[in-house]
Amino acid sequence: MLLSNVFSSGAITMILFYVVLFGGMIYFLTIRPSGKEKKQREALYASMKPGDSVLTTSGFYGVIIDIMDNTVIVEFGNNRNCRIPMQRESIQAVEKPDYARTEEE
Repeated sequence: MLLSNVFSSGAITMILFYVVLFGGMIYFLTIRPSGKEKKQREALYASMKPGDSVLTTSGFYGVIIDIMDNTVIVEFGNNRNCRIPMQRESIQAVEKPDYARTEEE
């Protein structure tokens, strides 16, 4: 008789309500934002072209020389001999060259 009071239909309904509520909170606070971030990063990688200035995850600025499947060759500094192949995922930000400003000068 004691167990029937603990597991009444109202208690089970409240437990299910809290499970669904906390599951929804976890989804909207963790899973969904990471999916949006992944889509933004894929759009960033798709927009990369040779000649774009990039910032790597280690804090180096460079210019993209060539893009292969999962590898990007980046030139650092003014030295033409400093070309380093790196993974595409190591690119943190891309800045497109401003051709309009260079034509005015």
